Amino acid sequence: MASQLDRETVLKVARLGRLKLADHEVDDYLNKLGQILTYVEQLNEVDTEDVEPMAHAVELQNVFREDVVRPSLPRDLALSNAPKTDGQFFLVPQIIDAGG
Repeated sequence: MASQLDRETVLKVARLGRLKLADHEVDDYLNKLGQILTYVEQLNEVDTEDVEPMAHAVELQNVFREDVVRPSLPRDLALSNAPKTDGQFFLVPQIIDAGG
C-alpha cells in the first residue's frame, strides 16, 4: 500500500481535507503518510482471530460524578454577561418563522 502512494494521492488527500500544501510540504507528507501506511500494513499482519472487538483499549468504569443537588447560579449573575436580557430570560434573535 505504501508503495502505491504518490504525489497525486497526497494532493488528493490534502484536497479532501481542505488543506493547501506547498510543494516542499507535499514531499514531506508523502514520506510521513508512507511511514504511517507501512506501520498499518505491519498491524494487519497481527492475528486477531480470537480477539473480541472492543470500544476502548482499557476497561472503563462509570466516570460520571454523583448527581448532587446544589445551589444554582443566581439569575442576575447568570444574565450579567448576556448581550440582551429582559431581566428574567436571555433574549436571542428569532431564527424560525413562527407564521408557519
